[in-house]
Amino acid sequence: MDGGRQQPLLKRYTYILGVVAAYWTVSITLVFVNKSLLSGAQKLDAPLFITCYQCVITVAACYVLRWAATKFPNLVSFPELPVDPSILKQVLPLSVIFVGMITFNNLCLLHVDVSFYYIGRSLTTVFNVLLTYFILGQRTSLSAVACCAVILAGFYLGVDQEDAAGSFSLSGTVYGVLASLFVSLFAIYTKKVLVVVDGNIWLLTFYNNINAVLLFIPLMVVFGEVPTVTGFAHLDSFDFWFMMTLGGIFGFGIGYVTGLQIKATSPLTHNISGTAKAAAQTVLATHWFHEVKPWLWWFSNGVVLAGSLMYARVRQLEMATQHRTESKVEEKEETEPLQKV
Repeated sequence: MDGGRQQPLLKRYTYILGVVAAYWTVSITLVFVNKSLLSGAQKLDAPLFITCYQCVITVAACYVLRWAATKFPNLVSFPELPVDPSILKQVLPLSVIFVGMITFNNLCLLHVDVSFYYIGRSLTTVFNVLLTYFILGQRTSLSAVACCAVILAGFYLGVDQEDAAGSFSLSGTVYGVLASLFVSLFAIYTKKVLVVVDGNIWLLTFYNNINAVLLFIPLMVVFGEVPTVTGFAHLDSFDFWFMMTLGGIFGFGIGYVTGLQIKATSPLTHNISGTAKAAAQTVLATHWFHEVKPWLWWFSNGVVLAGSLMYARVRQLEMATQHRTESKVEEKEETEPLQKV
């Protein structure tokens, strides 16, 4: 019987591990592709247009998968894609957060190196604690707050070391902090909005990206990106559009695996996974771009990672204690009527 119980548990752990691995692969690849588009040989100084195009590709990918599901129902499963204005309206608040998240992500990448992207985006856990209190009204323990203080110390040290190296970008760091804020907001609101589409991540991705395209179009006009795009020298380059489309495909993938990771775990676990992924991404970036960093710079990254992992452990223990307490209360409520009888 123990083996029978362990089998579903092993299957669930394997599933979660697969989801996290998919998130890491897609997310890291997307960061490097976007960095190439924003700062590479054929860079385009129009981050809103780049992200908007990625959203268009995502919507197109949804229609392609829906077509494949109708032609090969035994191989592909994909929901119908009715454009329901009422659902678009209900998903809109999440879409606004989504637009802010990916815009600030790309703006951060535009101004900082991929290796510093981890530090620039390291305050997600801190914002998660603050937003959990202000939005959900849930208090955080002193131990968890202490872990956030460690993360903040690592962030400050990392910024200081980047400044000492002469590669610090204030605007890039501010964009990174704002991206962290919107990532936390997105994780919290995704679970709320999933109810609108009956928990279907594909449908949420579809409606979310339609809204994002509609939001990006006026933003591109307001921020003057239209002349930049129309006057771009490599607009007829196959390599440019290949990278743009590749970024769009991985952008489609990140939207899905992010929602999938949140659904399979929790907003907290998603944020911790994202932090750990960014640490691995930093190591990969320094090797890829042949960057040499001083030990104190690496130490700052280690402090942020240690604070994030400590926070995850503290929250894990707190949730386990809460679960045991709730179980005891339920047992007491069940036995009291029997004692009265």
